[in-house]
Formats: sequence, structure tokens, C-alpha cells
Amino acid sequence: MTTRIGSLNGQTPRCGHVSAVSVAGPGAPECKQCLVLGLDWTALMACLTCGWVACSNDSPGCHAREHYEESDHPVAARLNSEPPWRWCYVHGRPV
Repeated sequence: MTTRIGSLNGQTPRCGHVSAVSVAGPGAPECKQCLVLGLDWTALMACLTCGWVACSNDSPGCHAREHYEESDHPVAARLNSEPPWRWCYVHGRPV
């Protein structure tokens, strides 16, 4: 088995977007758009560029994706996730 340098467990290619973000701290643990619309969320994602918190892609509002589409901030991290989990919207995969 060949292991790629900089990859997670030798299978996922390294994503350059992770090292390009400033890793901002998350805002309030709520999706403000969902609260306004009266929607529930499955999980929350925090933008690693600016700290904006929004609901995940598996939530009815998909507001974290909407934030990416408006801002081009590439990577978000799931709040309260063990182990930590990050998603690159550019590549469409966990990083």
C-alpha cells in the first residue's frame, strides 16, 4: 500500500484549502437563518475563514453551503464533533 504524503490515513489527497484558511473561532452555536424561518437543523457547521455558523448540508436549510456559495470560504468544521470533522466545499469531500 502506497501512502501519500500529507493525506489522511493514506487514502484522501491533501486539500490545500485547509492550510489557506485563517481558522476563525465559531460564532453562536445556532443557525440564524433557520431560527428566522422556524426550521430545525441536523448539525451545525462553522466557517473556518470567518466563524459564521450555519446548518449542515443534511439539514433542511443547507445554510452552510449557502454561505460558501455567497462568500467562497472553502472549509467548514462541524461543531461538537468528535473526532473533529471538516468539509471542503470546493472539493466536495471531508478534509
